Amino acid sequence: MPRTSPAGEGAARSKRADALRNQQTLLDAAAAVFVTSGVDAPIREIAARAGVGMGTIYRHFPTRADLVVAVYRHQVEACAEAGPSLLADGGSPLAALRQWVGLFVDFLVTKHGLAKAMQSDSSGFDALHAYFLDRLVPVCAEMLDAAVDSGEIRPGTQAYELMRGIGNLCIGRDSDPRYDPRRLVELLLRGLEQPRPRP
Repeated sequence: MPRTSPAGEGAARSKRADALRNQQTLLDAAAAVFVTSGVDAPIREIAARAGVGMGTIYRHFPTRADLVVAVYRHQVEACAEAGPSLLADGGSPLAALRQWVGLFVDFLVTKHGLAKAMQSDSSGFDALHAYFLDRLVPVCAEMLDAAVDSGEIRPGTQAYELMRGIGNLCIGRDSDPRYDPRRLVELLLRGLEQPRPRP
């Protein structure tokens, strides 16, 4: 049985890394388009943003549902990884929480089109929802705990209820251009803040 030379192995690894990078770029582009134009956005708009041909997208994701699910998973992972990074940057835990919530809101805008894109695959949707909770609730809890420990927010808010509240505020964005969920989410976060003692 022929063995792969070290040079051949390196080339194969490099090719895999390039393919992964290209897929990440494609998913970043699709996520950005979904946030601004919804999950029904034309595939050509995503291709243009990613700098690839439409055939490349269809080769990776034969159906729109495949693409939406991949973007969903990609955003969950990005959100999960961002939490610890934002906290480690050394700034205020409340500022880190605010930045993380901004990413979470972007993700939720995409998530609201997911059920429609998946249509009949309700078991697949349920599995994705469980994956979303498993990955993000602990991250949100860690960020809330850090902000409580720093004295910036009141104790007592559970990660799941905060995420659920933010999710409810994000519903309806598409159907009413006068409604800005980000403003309401900011008001919600302000309500968590620990009142500062008056001089």
